[in-house]
Amino acid sequence: MSKIRKKSILIPKDVKLTIEGNSLKIEGPKGEIQKEVPHKIYLEIKEDKLFVLPRESFETLSQKVKSILGLYYRIFENDIIGVVSGFEKKLEIQGIGFMARLENNGDLFLKVGFSHPVVVKKEEGLSFSVEKNIITVAGIEKEKVGNLAAKIKRVKPPDPYKGKGIRYLGERIRKKEGKRIVTASGA
Repeated sequence: MSKIRKKSILIPKDVKLTIEGNSLKIEGPKGEIQKEVPHKIYLEIKEDKLFVLPRESFETLSQKVKSILGLYYRIFENDIIGVVSGFEKKLEIQGIGFMARLENNGDLFLKVGFSHPVVVKKEEGLSFSVEKNIITVAGIEKEKVGNLAAKIKRVKPPDPYKGKGIRYLGERIRKKEGKRIVTASGA
């Protein structure tokens, strides 16, 4: 049996959890998140700790229910961290003439070597900031921040020959060697 059933999530003083039927509402200084809880698990709050438990007995759990327990344990843990401190991902643009800027409504405007500019729409609860060639995606839900950062990276992934494109800050790209020119020796 996994050790998740013995673990609990510590609830900080400035976070308020509310269990309403089949959902969990997490409120903190950065905002609030509401998540649906699957019917196979239930939540219990004891002494400033959140427990994620199965509805069945531990001996009869299937592998699927065990994996759901672990998944929702991590989701709720990340949500509690998110409403306290938030999450951010940084992306770096490399290439001559490549640039990013914010439009008036908060959307991200990218010029990355295409004949047209690419606009990435701002999602609810997330924000962009741009400094020189660094794009920062910030928000309180880790999953949404990561998904939007990956969506931006997919616009122009790094080229393996020259290294141009959008990459995570600090990511190393293994460059490939270009084709060699074979010269004909005197015959």
